[in-house]
Amino acid sequence: MSSSPTDSERKAMRSEFGVRLRISMDHYGPLCVGIDPHRKLLTDWGYNVDASGAEMFSMRMLQAAHGRAAAVKFQESMFERYGSKGIAALERVLFAARQMGIITIVDCLHGGLPTTISALADAYFKSGAPLLADAITLLPYYGARSLSGLIDEALDNGRGVFIASLTSNPEGASLQTAIRQKGEYSGKTVAYGIASTAQKFNDTTPGMGSVGLIIGATIGQWIDESGIDPSQFTGPILSPGYGWQGAEADDLRTVFKGTKGNVLVTVSRFIAKNGPDISNLSAATEAIALDIRQALMDATLEADDNADQA
Repeated sequence: MSSSPTDSERKAMRSEFGVRLRISMDHYGPLCVGIDPHRKLLTDWGYNVDASGAEMFSMRMLQAAHGRAAAVKFQESMFERYGSKGIAALERVLFAARQMGIITIVDCLHGGLPTTISALADAYFKSGAPLLADAITLLPYYGARSLSGLIDEALDNGRGVFIASLTSNPEGASLQTAIRQKGEYSGKTVAYGIASTAQKFNDTTPGMGSVGLIIGATIGQWIDESGIDPSQFTGPILSPGYGWQGAEADDLRTVFKGTKGNVLVTVSRFIAKNGPDISNLSAATEAIALDIRQALMDATLEADDNADQA
C-alpha cells in the first residue's frame, strides 16, 4: 500500500519541471525548437501530407534539436488534422523525444471550465498518459483561476504549464491590454491579471518555477501598456515570434530586458526551411541558438548596466 507523499516530497515534485528546464537551458541555451509539420513544409521536404509525413518530419526535427536546444514544442493542431492517425503519430514522437531525454512541450492551448479541463491531466500529465509531455500551453480566457485545478495536477506530477498572456498575434493587444472592470485586479489589464495569477504558483519556489507565461517576441511596442514587467516573473517564459513572424534579436532585447535566464524562445519554420538535410537543419539550429543566447545575454547585461548607473 503506497503512502501519501510528505510535504517536502510534494514541494520537490511541484518544482521539478522548473528545475529540469533550468538545467536544460543552462546546458543547451534558451532555444526551443518548434515542431510544426505545415503542409507546405511537408511538400517542400518531399514528404506526404499525411500523418506519416508529419511523423517523419517530426523525427528529423528531433534529430536536429537533440543536444542543440533546451526543449522542443509540438504544435498539436498539425497532428489533429489527420484524426486518430495524427494523434497516434504525436504519441510516437513524444515517446521518441522522451527516449532522447528532450524536454517536451505540447502546444495545445487548451482552456475551459474546471470540470471539463480536469480530464487533460489524464491525457498529458499522469504516469502512463497517452500524450505524456513535460508541459502544455493553456488559454486563460474562461478566467485564469479556472486553470488552477489543472495546474495543480501538472505540478503534483512534476510537470509544467505555459499560460498565454501577451501573445504575438496582431489582434492580441486589444484584448490583452483591456482594463479589468472588477475582481482582484480591477483597474489592471487582462494580461497583468493572468501574469499575476501565474506568479502566485511560483512565489514559494526557489529558482525558476514550473508555471510559465507565453509572451511573444513581437509585442515590444505595446508591452508598457500591458503593465507586465517580464523581469519580475520567476517562472519560465515561452516566447514565439522570432524569425518567421518577424521578431529579431533587437526585439528580444527590448521585450526581455532585465530577465535572468528564464526566457525560452521558440523557433520552428526558420529552422525547418533548411530541411530535410539533417546537416543543414543541425547547422541552422546551432546558429539560431547562438544568436538567441547572445540577444538574451545582452538584455540581461543592459539592465545590469542601467542599475549600476542609477
